[in-house]
Amino acid sequence: MTKLEAIIQPSRFETVKEVLSELGVEGMTISDVRGHGRQKGHTETYRGREYSVDLLPKIKLEMVLPDNLVDAVVDAIVQTAGSGKIGDGKIFLYRVEEAIRIRNQERGVAAL
Repeated sequence: MTKLEAIIQPSRFETVKEVLSELGVEGMTISDVRGHGRQKGHTETYRGREYSVDLLPKIKLEMVLPDNLVDAVVDAIVQTAGSGKIGDGKIFLYRVEEAIRIRNQERGVAAL
């Protein structure tokens, strides 16, 4: 099993969610987060004054996947969340040793 964390633009979330659902991803955790990478934020003007926005809003998706789905899910996220511009986001993959469903103590892929 593999844990996938993806940081994406909020405007791309619904499209990514629909594609992941079509691939058979049954569960995910979503968080509203703020951060920056290489773009270091941007400058905005409000009521005639300029100010710097250095932590931009993003969406963080977290899911644990069976190994046979990982490549398809990564490809789907890259295709639907990517615009080719700076700030598209990142994907992180981690190995997961075990998963346990609390309700009935199922283990492994069955617990996903």
